[in-house]
Amino acid sequence: MKVLLVEDSPGLRDSLVRGLSRLGLVVEQAHDGPSGLWAATELQPDVIALDVMLPGFDGLELLRRLRAQQLRTPVLMFSALAEVEDKLQGFEAGADDYLPKPFDLRELAARLRALAARHVAAPAAASIEVGDLRIDHARNEVRRKGQVLPMRRRERLLLELLSSQRGCLVKRTTIEAKLYADATELQSNSVEAAVSQLRRWIDEPGQPSRIVTQRGEGYKLER
Repeated sequence: MKVLLVEDSPGLRDSLVRGLSRLGLVVEQAHDGPSGLWAATELQPDVIALDVMLPGFDGLELLRRLRAQQLRTPVLMFSALAEVEDKLQGFEAGADDYLPKPFDLRELAARLRALAARHVAAPAAASIEVGDLRIDHARNEVRRKGQVLPMRRRERLLLELLSSQRGCLVKRTTIEAKLYADATELQSNSVEAAVSQLRRWIDEPGQPSRIVTQRGEGYKLER
């Protein structure tokens, strides 16, 4: 089983690499947000052990970017920040588990193995249904009442993101990371424009929008 360890402290990182390797795990490593993002997408680990406090950008932002790209690799976050609010932030960003520091190395290894096993046992759904909408991941298309909607890629990605967290607020920064990761320059109203166009595809004329705006924060898909 391959683990990606993202930790900025050289001493702790080396210690964890040695310890996890002795317990039979193959460990790749990264030292900051940007290198962790690259490793998570390019090295295809089975599970990720991610520190919250990282240079470049922190572990929460790294995790948001991974989930915005629909990367479902299980993630265990660990941190000296052990308050309930800290843990909730981790889970809201997309963490599968959260382990406060200090921790026992054997417990870390056991949790990582459990996360990887559950991920293998529960493959991602090939499609998602939201009311009269069907999002087909295999075909990269969206149907409404059986008819294909000729959406642009960006609109479909936005719908996939909102539907994957249906009923929950998706932050504006998460949407930007999902839709405009390859953009060299982002307009201030780019997210609003994408949401507006998606509404034209999925909303019934004269009915409240399925997409609810929380001003200054983000959006959520209600039904």
